Amino acid sequence: MLPDGYELRPLRIEDAEARAAAYDRNREHLAPWDPVRPERFFTVEGQREDIARQSADRDAGKRHPFLLWDDGAIAGQVAIDNVVRGMLQSATVGYWVDGDHLGRGLATAMVEHAAVEARRLGLHRLEAGTLVHNTRSQGVLRRAGFEEYGLARRFLYIGGEWQDHVLFQRILHDEPPGNPRAGNDVEQA
Repeated sequence: MLPDGYELRPLRIEDAEARAAAYDRNREHLAPWDPVRPERFFTVEGQREDIARQSADRDAGKRHPFLLWDDGAIAGQVAIDNVVRGMLQSATVGYWVDGDHLGRGLATAMVEHAAVEARRLGLHRLEAGTLVHNTRSQGVLRRAGFEEYGLARRFLYIGGEWQDHVLFQRILHDEPPGNPRAGNDVEQA
């Protein structure tokens, strides 16, 4: 549950200016955990392009991004990504919190929100990976009910190099794909 004053809502194209400001404000804070980003990413126009891409992915059922708001400013983001249907019914979750809002349980609350939303979408499993030395994020995942299940060598290209990641998962339910009790009664291809 989010602390008072915070709100999570789906990402919208109208959020481009606030999102550009949030990413610019958090450049140094997020740099150790993010890919190297082009300068355009930190502009309003770059954010419009990124949000348009994410919106198309949402419309295709591949991604479900949410922004965390506090007093009219973005304080973080969580997204259900890489949705795979069929026999797998799985996705990944990614998140970040503004450097000025750390230590308030926000990341854990956002990841828990993503798990509830993923279950509502009928997904069976959520996965997340953290850099090996990112023990704070590992704690977030554990508090949100994820279990560590492995190490992926040279998994993601972060900070200009391929880096190892600790892998986590959370099983959301054990219903068969497409079962209404799993949260989604639509046919799953």
